[in-house]
Amino acid sequence: MASYPSIDSELLRTFVAIADHGGFTRAAEMVNRTQSAVSMQMKRLEEDVMQRPLFIRDGRQFSLTAEGQLLLSYARRILKLHAEVMSSMREPHMVGTVRIGTPDDYVMRFMQGILVRFAQSYPLVQVELHCEPSFQLLQRQDLDLTIVTREPGTEIGQLLRQEHLAWAQARNANLHELETLPLAMFNSQCFCRSWACNGLEALGRNFRIAYTSPSLSAIMAAVSAGLAITAQLQSLITPDLQIIGEAEGMPALPSASIVLLRNSNTQTQVTETLAEQIVEGFRL
Repeated sequence: MASYPSIDSELLRTFVAIADHGGFTRAAEMVNRTQSAVSMQMKRLEEDVMQRPLFIRDGRQFSLTAEGQLLLSYARRILKLHAEVMSSMREPHMVGTVRIGTPDDYVMRFMQGILVRFAQSYPLVQVELHCEPSFQLLQRQDLDLTIVTREPGTEIGQLLRQEHLAWAQARNANLHELETLPLAMFNSQCFCRSWACNGLEALGRNFRIAYTSPSLSAIMAAVSAGLAITAQLQSLITPDLQIIGEAEGMPALPSASIVLLRNSNTQTQVTETLAEQIVEGFRL
């Protein structure tokens, strides 16, 4: 049987960092090494292990050779398997399934980063994500962790964050100047929608619900297209939208609370670890 040299996982880790971050300088920061050390690692990988070039250099620019592209695919798989082995051996109890319930609102803004970090640390844990409005999630008994929006003074569970709602529309849409305001809101059981409508009625502003959906992305699509105004938690309003307020004749809106509920009947070390990461993630 042919004998082949082994590949140091640290070499592969640096190689993947170079490919992911577009160069040796940024990769050196990510792997906490000097740029010269990174260069030496890649020279070793090319000469001692692969025996062929992995990079095509053009001044400060570089790209991967065909061999480099092939190695990148293998390197990702090797590092992923390495992480799974270490996690399983060091924390064998960190396996299983966690069921999380959350409104659609928080998936892209908060949960994406939380789930990425959790998967990197505990790759053997399966996460089920159930996206439903808060009032529906509160009726479920089968979830391990539940994130819901609550009115101030009615908080239950652990407070993750509290922030004001804000009005938003597409930039230069000027929908606030219309006699009847077109709104894009969640369903009628959403108390944020009630706040928005009650505020407009108190000011004597005419409005109509032009678009409704349980999905934040669907609501934001209508708003971004210049078709409607919405009222959402300020952190959910994307940079392409314009926040409007009392200066544009819109009523002031109160704040809402985001809370985390734990199912006392299903708590394990796995669910508590993810709960801690959720708490930390909502602080960012």
